[in-house]
Amino acid sequence: MMNIDVDILQKTLCDAMCGEVRVREKTPEILAVDTPFTFPDGDQYQLYIKVLPGGILRLTDMGHTLMHLSYEHDIDRFREGTRSMLFDKIKSETSVDEREGALCIDSSPDHLAIDIFRLGQAITSISDLGFLKRSRVESTFYDDLRESLFRVVPAEKVKKDYLYEGMDNASDYPIDYWIEGREAPVFLFGIPNRDKAKTVTIILEHLLRANATFESILVFSDQSSLPRADLARLTNVSDTMISSLDAESDFRRKLEKKARLN
Repeated sequence: MMNIDVDILQKTLCDAMCGEVRVREKTPEILAVDTPFTFPDGDQYQLYIKVLPGGILRLTDMGHTLMHLSYEHDIDRFREGTRSMLFDKIKSETSVDEREGALCIDSSPDHLAIDIFRLGQAITSISDLGFLKRSRVESTFYDDLRESLFRVVPAEKVKKDYLYEGMDNASDYPIDYWIEGREAPVFLFGIPNRDKAKTVTIILEHLLRANATFESILVFSDQSSLPRADLARLTNVSDTMISSLDAESDFRRKLEKKARLN
């Protein structure tokens, strides 16, 4: 049995946490809420309370979160593909609304404390979406690859999930992207993990056995994460490798060299 006074513990926690959250007047219409929540760069979350008719307290960041993230990230990408779904999921799970770029929750005095933490949780999760550029999960890697590709090559010169007709059982060996090339078609593969690396090795080996004429470009989520043996086998059958989509200038340069852009 626990030998602890729960009431004392409750009071101790309340006193400590209340000391970390402070409300002060910013303007006659707006109250600022100071919390210990900060972005990775140390900047404090900007939270405010607007008093609306009917006693409603609108807790809002007044658009500061997305503005802060825009300094290092393309916010438009938060509205596309997997990031958009994750963004909407975060808002739904925390009951946060977005109004013209501002994150907010309509609250009341009785619920204000928990809503401050809910909005803080939403801001933290949304901020983490920015790190998908560096620590790219598989679900966003293919979205990012497609976006990077179409920034360089016109869509009419690209075929997705291409099957090489000159090979038996071609449907077993799909090619992520066929790109019209300067001298030969370019077959582009995205490699987010070890399993895909092994699959691409097999596909390229079959294409070579079928005497297919092509040039290959392999784009990794993180080339350094692959075991040496897997990478060596892949190197033996490929033409060009790009270690990460973060090496965007390298990706663009190699695509421009091989693809027919006009």
